[in-house]
Amino acid sequence: MNNSLPSTLRAFIWHFLKPYKRPLFVFVMLSICAGFWGPFNSLLIKHLINLLPQIQGDNTSILILPASLIVVNFIVFDNFTWRGITYIRAKFNPVIINSIIGESMLYVLGKSPQFYQDNLSGKISKQITNLADGLEKLMSSVASNFLRGASLLLTAFVAAFFVHPIFSFILITWFMLFASASIFMSKKLVSLSDAQASAESIVVGELVDSLSNHSNVRIFSRKSYENLRMEPFFGKQKKAYADTYFYSLIMHSIQGGLIAIMMAFSCYFLVFLYGKNLVTVGDFALILGLSMETGHMMWFTMSEVDEFNKAVGRCKQSLLSFMIPLEIKDRPNALPLKCDNGQITFENVQFHYAGTEALFQNKSITIEAGQKVGLVGYSGGGKSTFVNLILRLYDVNSGRILIDHQNICDVTQDSLRNNIAMIPQDPSLFHRSLMENIRYGRINATDEEVITAAKKAHADDFIKKLPQSYNALVGERGVKLSGGQRQRIAIARAILKNAPILILDEATSQLDSVTESDIQESLWELMQNKTTIVIAHRLSTLLHMDRIIVFDEGQIIEDGTHNELVNKNGLYKTLWDAQVGGFLPDKKVYYLT
Repeated sequence: MNNSLPSTLRAFIWHFLKPYKRPLFVFVMLSICAGFWGPFNSLLIKHLINLLPQIQGDNTSILILPASLIVVNFIVFDNFTWRGITYIRAKFNPVIINSIIGESMLYVLGKSPQFYQDNLSGKISKQITNLADGLEKLMSSVASNFLRGASLLLTAFVAAFFVHPIFSFILITWFMLFASASIFMSKKLVSLSDAQASAESIVVGELVDSLSNHSNVRIFSRKSYENLRMEPFFGKQKKAYADTYFYSLIMHSIQGGLIAIMMAFSCYFLVFLYGKNLVTVGDFALILGLSMETGHMMWFTMSEVDEFNKAVGRCKQSLLSFMIPLEIKDRPNALPLKCDNGQITFENVQFHYAGTEALFQNKSITIEAGQKVGLVGYSGGGKSTFVNLILRLYDVNSGRILIDHQNICDVTQDSLRNNIAMIPQDPSLFHRSLMENIRYGRINATDEEVITAAKKAHADDFIKKLPQSYNALVGERGVKLSGGQRQRIAIARAILKNAPILILDEATSQLDSVTESDIQESLWELMQNKTTIVIAHRLSTLLHMDRIIVFDEGQIIEDGTHNELVNKNGLYKTLWDAQVGGFLPDKKVYYLT
């Protein structure tokens, strides 16, 4: 499944609004109607005032209609429209926000490991929530206020024209000056808001980095250091914040001055024309009402332009941060992997990480179905890369990798990984219950199946001793458990998954000798009838492997059983002899071939 999202802001917004065309249309119509209230109200007040001189005695019946219309205007164009707008927001905004966060999360989860190596997870989370908050503001409050302001302006221009063209000319001229000045000054606000959003996200990312490493901070007594280290980031955030809001202060002062000038011109020509009997007392109320309503509405609308620019800046910055093309994609015609046997074949594979020298060059090797294969070599020799390529966490530069004669680039990533169970060296758990963490191996597994897997992984004993047993929360990344306990949960998860291909990356490295001995039997049972790849530094765990493949600087230099490799007197023999307590030496030992 390809999780594609538009990379431009306009297309991104429409992607989420498209399913709601009908409520969107109603929302637009209600927002336009909301702008009619002010001008209509001023027109009705004008009419009411002009009728006052015609009242004789107690004959006030002629005021009933305009007074009633003022009430109707409040009900229809003020109360009804805004309640309708609020109803649509309340019903659809949460759905759209959840869709934005959900699809963005799904998109980001499709990124390669390199993306997560280059970006802090806290910063990515902040960008996703910034995007959702910004789009919610753009799509609801800002949009409705722009539409209301546009309908109010047009109605005010027409109403003022019928009093006297000079007043329409004043409003139009003022609007052009006000809008031009506001938009011109707002352009800088976009870059200032972008800089502020960037500074804030960096602070959040650095804060998460410090908090997630709280144990290191405590062990090395580095609280003061971490606080001092944050000061440059705080300084940049403070400067970006101040620059944005001081600039807004200057812009609002200029806008206020322009409104005062417009009101002065309107008052002058009202007095001048009244002296020539060209306007009525009601026209005074109409023009002054329109001028004040238009002035404050435009000021408010232009302040929404500021918010609009800030939201656009934040949204664009968020989109740019993670809306880059997916490195690993399913092909349009990708089919599910049919893994009946589990044969793995590398055919002339070439691979290198970005910006590094080639690690694999024309690598060709076949792991037969059901074989148990150990991978040995120094750190950086290519063992982890070998299994990462099988999992398609990275794409090969050339050549191909086949599973049961199917190119893994031609099948869906989900189906590929569903057929592979992985037990990592340092398993990471979710901050969820133990039951949920184990069930992650097979979501539809019953509680009984989860408990059975835990027993096989020798995790049931320590789980039952916890106050909440299988419902106990494990903390962020499983910090409430020891390394060995986390590893047993990872093993239980793999047992529950029961995939035809099994990869173990130092799966028992954090277990004590007694527990490891107990679990080895369960692991050996799990390996039966599966293609198994075991990465190990403790070579004693590989004695019963069908094959042992020895890596050195990306090359496979030896391949055979334990006895065969020991008799070859090569690197494997050197490593075997050099082990102390069953571990590889830290430094490379030179050997003769």
